[in-house]
Amino acid sequence: MGQQILAVVLVLGLLGGALWLLRSRGLAYYRGPATRKSARHLESIARLPLTPQHSVHLVRVSDHAVLLALSPSGCQLVERVEWNAETETATGEACARTAS
Repeated sequence: MGQQILAVVLVLGLLGGALWLLRSRGLAYYRGPATRKSARHLESIARLPLTPQHSVHLVRVSDHAVLLALSPSGCQLVERVEWNAETETATGEACARTAS
């Protein structure tokens, strides 16, 4: 029992030392959890089911909004537009008009 505890402590110590060494040389870093909305690069904005097997999705990818049509045969890009906070509602409305 004592050897097992010692082995676990030794492995954790080695992992901590390796992490410290990598961080000191700039090879590893921790950004923390992406809690801010602006830090997220991929976000599902809206989904419109057309039939049980067909739907349209509005997805924000970094600084673009993409309108995707999904069906059993695959995924089709319908439209791609620039995305920013000022035109957030206008872009969503424009993409929704394109889908209908």
